[in-house]
Amino acid sequence: MRAWTIKEPGSREQLVIEDREKPQPKEGELLIEVKAASINRTDTLTRQNPSLSKPYPILGVEVSGVVVENHSTNQDLVPGTKVAGLVNQGGYAEYVTMPADRAIVFHESLSMEEAVAIPEVFLTAYQTLYWLGELQSEQKVLIHAGGSGVGTAAIQLARHLSQAQIFTTAGHEDKLKVAKELGADTVINYKKEAFEEVINTVTNDKGVDVILDFVGASYWEKNMQSAGLDANWILIGTLGGTVVEEVALTDLLQKRISLKGTLLTPRSDAYKAKLTKEFVKYAMPLIEKGDIRPIIHSVLPFDEAEEAHRQMEDNENTGKIILKIGE
Repeated sequence: MRAWTIKEPGSREQLVIEDREKPQPKEGELLIEVKAASINRTDTLTRQNPSLSKPYPILGVEVSGVVVENHSTNQDLVPGTKVAGLVNQGGYAEYVTMPADRAIVFHESLSMEEAVAIPEVFLTAYQTLYWLGELQSEQKVLIHAGGSGVGTAAIQLARHLSQAQIFTTAGHEDKLKVAKELGADTVINYKKEAFEEVINTVTNDKGVDVILDFVGASYWEKNMQSAGLDANWILIGTLGGTVVEEVALTDLLQKRISLKGTLLTPRSDAYKAKLTKEFVKYAMPLIEKGDIRPIIHSVLPFDEAEEAHRQMEDNENTGKIILKIGE
């Protein structure tokens, strides 16, 4: 089978297609013929990881496709079943294995490209909003990077599952327009406005209950000012740096803020399976009805992984970047 890997760790110019052996599913796994694979930041970070050794991995953690073999006890996952889900690398390939309890079955209402735009961003958004952020009905939530894949997913989940009051930030007007269309109440161009001032004006200085923070260090003080009493602040990325020079712990104490950090990709198979099951129960019906929709920035041919990585690294995308494999 054809698969994308790297010549050596480094820039996107190191990406290369190789012929690899078709993977063999273990007990409890599915063999999937991949129809689409999504690009995620974890892929670009893996590509650059200097600690990798040969043979270098096949990139990709998110796919949609068709079940070819079922080596699990779930008899519903017969060959031909359309599934999407997270894999333990190997997604940029014509075939991949996936733990069966992580498979999201989807139907004709979704295309392969739409289905592959669901797992990583919607599971991450669901985990951060509800498992870690403990978002309750009609609470206030600040979602940074509102035009990103996770951001667009989180806005929709917060709107349709919680009827939350949603604040979101982005640096481009087109991304803010999409966020508004998806259900954000207050959209803030961080290049033109101080988001903490807008939030405190709108909330009468009460702040928000949940913060989804993709930025990290450069937003530390602004997030602190935006957080309300007993806020859950979920750190999900560090686009704005990893080191905060000075931290006044009394600010956390006085507001009783819970600060939690998370990454989904390194989580255990059992964690991802449990998360997938709950997400399918509560959110997939809304997606299949069209109330919630995956947001797609671009669909590229399988041979254009380098261009897909460029779009990701240049922050061009509003929503998901997808590689289409075959017809």
